[in-house]
Amino acid sequence: MTSRDRFAATMRFGAPDRVPLLEEGLRDEVLDAWHRQGLALDADLRVMFGTDRREEIPVDWEPRPKLGHGLLTPRGLEELARALDPEDPTRLPYDWAKRAAAWKTREHLLSLFIHDGLFLSMGIGNWESFDQVMDILAVDPGFASELMRIKGEFLAGYAARILRDVTPDFAILSEPICGNWGPLVSPAMYERIALRNYRPLLDALRRGGVETIVFMTYANARILIPPVLDCGFDCLWACETEPEAMDYLGIRKRFGRRLRLIGGIDLDCLLAGEDEIRREIETKVPVLLAGGGYIPLADGRVRANVPFSRYAFYRRMLARVAGPGTG
Repeated sequence: MTSRDRFAATMRFGAPDRVPLLEEGLRDEVLDAWHRQGLALDADLRVMFGTDRREEIPVDWEPRPKLGHGLLTPRGLEELARALDPEDPTRLPYDWAKRAAAWKTREHLLSLFIHDGLFLSMGIGNWESFDQVMDILAVDPGFASELMRIKGEFLAGYAARILRDVTPDFAILSEPICGNWGPLVSPAMYERIALRNYRPLLDALRRGGVETIVFMTYANARILIPPVLDCGFDCLWACETEPEAMDYLGIRKRFGRRLRLIGGIDLDCLLAGEDEIRREIETKVPVLLAGGGYIPLADGRVRANVPFSRYAFYRRMLARVAGPGTG
């Protein structure tokens, strides 16, 4: 099976030759640390550990031209609406036609990261902007909803433009909106301001043939899963989680086949040692694989304090448990 076939069979609760093995996204400082520990400079980790290649469609959703007024002002909102043209050809790479043609015969996975969620859409970048956004959400939620409507409709059109030429294997919406205690806005507010304005985008993705739409979230988003599912998402990729709240075994038990899953392995086990890595994988992964619709992966990007020997053990263990015949 190709990586594409493997991913599709897994997400359809079918019988792949093995489930896909995704890579966490290793930063340069991690690789630098591992090279100092003896990893060869020319080492190909994808070949070494048998991970499936994944490519991301490049996107550009920045306002053009840049806003002359602050985003969180009435004038800024007017400018934003004029500055987001989904048919602007310069939002696609200069070699778009060549890339799109090559993607039609690809064997590797192709994903589309198509929304960065409520807080980042409203410009949160530091504590000062966080306070400003939270004030707006409390005092003028209509303003926030209008901003999300503008961006949501733009991204629906932008996605439709991309999907005229290529169909990715899955699309991702990222939502960094939670702490370990839960989301920073109520589920009702989240539905009203965010999810309502994601629906045009999700509709465009479905019309364009995207089968798997991933809700990528962080920390403890457990309470948001039911409305997220109702909105049209069908896959959860939880990162940097609060392990007990985002326990994939419990989530699978509650939501069943309505919700595909990516991740679920506590990244901290890589710091604890081989016994803990083995226990974490053997306790969770076989059960989830038996139910289908699951891709095992650590719940965050590996940091430089994880020795390469531990990472290699985790990868070999994962490949063995998720190897041929699983799914």
